[in-house]
Amino acid sequence: MSSVGKEARGRTWGARIAAVMLRDATSGDLDLLHDLLLEAFNWDGTARVTRAEMLADEHTGRYLGGWRRPDDFGLIATEDDGLPLGAAWARALPAAAPGYGYVADDVPELGMAVARAHHGRGVGSALLAGLLAQAQRLGWRALSLSVEDGNVAARSLYARHGFVTVGRNGGSDTMLRTL
Repeated sequence: MSSVGKEARGRTWGARIAAVMLRDATSGDLDLLHDLLLEAFNWDGTARVTRAEMLADEHTGRYLGGWRRPDDFGLIATEDDGLPLGAAWARALPAAAPGYGYVADDVPELGMAVARAHHGRGVGSALLAGLLAQAQRLGWRALSLSVEDGNVAARSLYARHGFVTVGRNGGSDTMLRTL
């Protein structure tokens, strides 16, 4: 169960939400986070990037390399039996080695994915609301992300949670949510 312990939109995160439990992401979750980062890169079901390519790429390595640094944070969504459904995590990246959705050194960039078999169950919404509450509790001023053109479902989810487009990077928009 999550130690977030915050209320977001009238719900207590860490409690049961539509059969989804949230718990803090730990250093032991690295393989799962890699699996889900790959899912995020291949969001449309097309295998555009393999796991080996993703792990070998210096730029994508910025998101999870050395996980869990002192300022890293995240949540894992599970079923009651512990089966992982998805994850959301965040890491502050410096201007010298930015992520795709970089805004500022003091604004962590979030990564998030829900296993394809669990789309449409509210898992992404629960994760995002929980991560926003966690970031606020930790004292961050905002979170940023990158969403590719065509990823309408993710873009809609982020907009519903208050993210606004603040920039463009190639074929993706950079979105920001002030806390």
